[in-house]
Amino acid sequence: MCKHAPFMDASLNLLREQVCQANRELPDSGLVCLTWGNVSQIDRERGLWAIKPSGVDYLDLKPDDIVILDLEGNVVEGSLRPSSDTKTHLHLYRSFPAIGGITHTHSPYATAFSQAGRELPCLGTTHADHFHGTVPVVRALTPEEVAADYEHFTGVAIVERIRELEINPMHIPAVLQHHHAPFTFGKNAADSLKNSIALEMCARMAIETWKLAPAANSIPGHVLDKHHERKHGPGAYYGQGKA
Repeated sequence: MCKHAPFMDASLNLLREQVCQANRELPDSGLVCLTWGNVSQIDRERGLWAIKPSGVDYLDLKPDDIVILDLEGNVVEGSLRPSSDTKTHLHLYRSFPAIGGITHTHSPYATAFSQAGRELPCLGTTHADHFHGTVPVVRALTPEEVAADYEHFTGVAIVERIRELEINPMHIPAVLQHHHAPFTFGKNAADSLKNSIALEMCARMAIETWKLAPAANSIPGHVLDKHHERKHGPGAYYGQGKA
């Protein structure tokens, strides 16, 4: 239930629409079955963010269904219960100001890496275009963490791993939660969804590569850097740029 007065303004209506659209694209992306995934986005200026309601079918989802929360985790607008992964998203937003959107799915190939507790090395340029190096595995949660607050401590473990490895979450915008599934990040909801699609394809290509060449290892560093920087660096020249 709402705990604050409603914010009936254009910026929050747009936020709802963008988050609704990103979630509605999940089935066609091939990343989800049933309701196995969620996308969120934050409005940093307002200190408010939006996420899919728990268990609602993507094709039934409407902008008015999207739940708006503050950075304390309080529901600001929305009559539906937010995603069960809300506390994970919240901890990531509070820990990394650069993150503007988060996607969580149980996509088959990336989830296979998560379940195996295996990091995803950069084997080629497709991976390098999206992730500047190895996509890391996040440690399994302890029994105490699961019992105390499973979703919150999932976020704690992710933040802990990113900081331990001194990773910029916008340069390697994905993690593989051991025994669970991937989380991806982006500048907004749509960008995080794009990174989730890229992660799934890279995971699939890695598995297929190892079938052909079991000893295949990481791409040379100079090629990794070139491919990532030409798309994301200060001198990026991929695409048409901004008008």
